[in-house]
Amino acid sequence: MSVIGLLTDFGLNDNFVGVMKGVIYRINPQAKIVDLCHEIESHNIHDAAFLLKSSYPYFPEGTVFLIVVDPGVGSERKSVIVETEKYIFVAPDNGVLSFLTERDIKRITQITNEEYFLKPVSRTFHGRDIFAPVAAHLSRGKKIEKFGTAIKKIKKLKFSEPQIKNNRLMGEVMYVDHFGNLITNINQDAFLRFIEGNKFQIVIGKAKISKISSSYQEEKKGLPIAIFGSFDNLEISLYGDDASQRLNLNKGSKIYIEKRTT
Repeated sequence: MSVIGLLTDFGLNDNFVGVMKGVIYRINPQAKIVDLCHEIESHNIHDAAFLLKSSYPYFPEGTVFLIVVDPGVGSERKSVIVETEKYIFVAPDNGVLSFLTERDIKRITQITNEEYFLKPVSRTFHGRDIFAPVAAHLSRGKKIEKFGTAIKKIKKLKFSEPQIKNNRLMGEVMYVDHFGNLITNINQDAFLRFIEGNKFQIVIGKAKISKISSSYQEEKKGLPIAIFGSFDNLEISLYGDDASQRLNLNKGSKIYIEKRTT
């Protein structure tokens, strides 16, 4: 059974997601569609890229990922198929696949063959008329070269990276999840290399934390904790509460890690 992972910013109050699924099932009734997420903030390509990067390795080999977070729909932006060793990605060429490295990518195809489009093509709903039918045909085993012409690169977005400055590891919150956990761009490897076994203090907003917890329940309710979450990024959380709201922090908020000698 072919798996299609579907990621959009359409939400679930409208019919957009359902219509795309209908198009897919018309072409491939045997497809298995997995709803990865549809509640991404409207037009937020960075959030879409983070969620996709954090999710795709857990899917079976051969999965086709269909991504429609597309603020440039109807413009001159390209539509692309990107093939890696194990997966296929169908998406607008707007940076949502920035996490894929040159080593990851086997082939990039610009989607140009209108034979596989629904007609007429709406200038506001390429998810239905271009991306969904292309993903459906790919899930049936259609050869990638049938859909268009090879190109050499995809658009890349710049993502903030942690930096060491004035003997501090400096990062920022890059995502806030449904529970209000503040997920930063500092992974466990970068953290451990920086502290080198020393004591440390984490400073974010008015909160100061001097240990890494192994579970959300280690501190009393309402006290901030630092934890490496399921995707190996440093998170700031409040047990039983919303850290983003309580600490008045959000995406882009700065976080600092300082070594302590005493």
